[in-house]
Amino acid sequence: MKRILSLLSLVIFVASCQQAPKKVSINWSEAAPLPMPISNNAVTSAVIDGSPYLFTFLGLEEGKTYEDVTDFTARFDVQNGTWEEIPGVPDEVGRLASTAETVNGNIYIFGGYTVAENGDEVSTHEVFKYDPVANTYEQVADMLLPVEDAVSLVYQDRYIYLVSGWNNTNNVSNVQVYDTETNSWEHATPYAGPPVFGHAGGIVGNTMILSDGVQAIVDEGERIFNMSPGSIMGEINLQDPTVINWTRIKQHPGKARYRMAAIGVDSPVEMVVFVGGSSNPYNYNGIGYNLKPSFPDSTVFAYRLDTNEWVELGKQPTPSMDHRSIAKTENGYYIIGGMLDNQQVTDLVQKFTIEIEDRL
Repeated sequence: MKRILSLLSLVIFVASCQQAPKKVSINWSEAAPLPMPISNNAVTSAVIDGSPYLFTFLGLEEGKTYEDVTDFTARFDVQNGTWEEIPGVPDEVGRLASTAETVNGNIYIFGGYTVAENGDEVSTHEVFKYDPVANTYEQVADMLLPVEDAVSLVYQDRYIYLVSGWNNTNNVSNVQVYDTETNSWEHATPYAGPPVFGHAGGIVGNTMILSDGVQAIVDEGERIFNMSPGSIMGEINLQDPTVINWTRIKQHPGKARYRMAAIGVDSPVEMVVFVGGSSNPYNYNGIGYNLKPSFPDSTVFAYRLDTNEWVELGKQPTPSMDHRSIAKTENGYYIIGGMLDNQQVTDLVQKFTIEIEDRL
């Protein structure tokens, strides 16, 4: 009888170990710094002749005035550890809050806004397609609605989604879908949360996870910019990419944040990882709309799609904010530039890898 009970206990133990979700951890390091400090830059990665490269487009230089809005563009040879400046977007106009995505080997740069000497900010409608191999650009179909500070996500290595964001004078709930194969746009199911800008998110398969951002409200005739806490899941219809089923999910740990870096991860577990950002929304110079300086948060967390729960993943070694996304290669994930404490624009490139923790 004892032997039977022992065998039964062993079976139950093995079964419980097999069913227990894998625990993951993040390991941090640094890559070679950027050629110059840059923030609010659009980032992505691509492969050239079998070698991985990181890319940064546009953004804000360290002076943080309208004159420091730049079209600076560079690429990083991951294998050789070297940066190289490359031509910027064809119109040579600097922009903030643009976003970049790689599809089928080409890079697409979307929107953003320009800043004039008098402070006027204008959302741009242009979309540029960059060929990393030829090192050339072409302008493709304009957005249906110019947006900045939107979240961009890639589906099926074909469709690029621009979710919510800011259009010249207000937030919009539009979800715009660009078909890279037909060079055409369609509107998808509108964003179900309050329209926001400076939110963050990622996609795994057909499932998007987005969080937070800033909502503009009018109070007694005055426009106020407030954090908009909240996390939302969007599931793309498998038959129709313009149909998205949006549902509210539990909010992530800690305070709501503005301009986090985020990315969808499909291995070793499926999840969307969020890093950095600030709990005090700010103008492009890092000073809050409440006129108080903004500082980055160091907590890293992720929404796991296998367990449908949030998990904390430790601290970012050097907290940063003012991000557009995270660049991914086969050997890790890269946070390129941004702002550090005291609103310092940085040349820092932080790399992390995700591993399964050993269980006893």
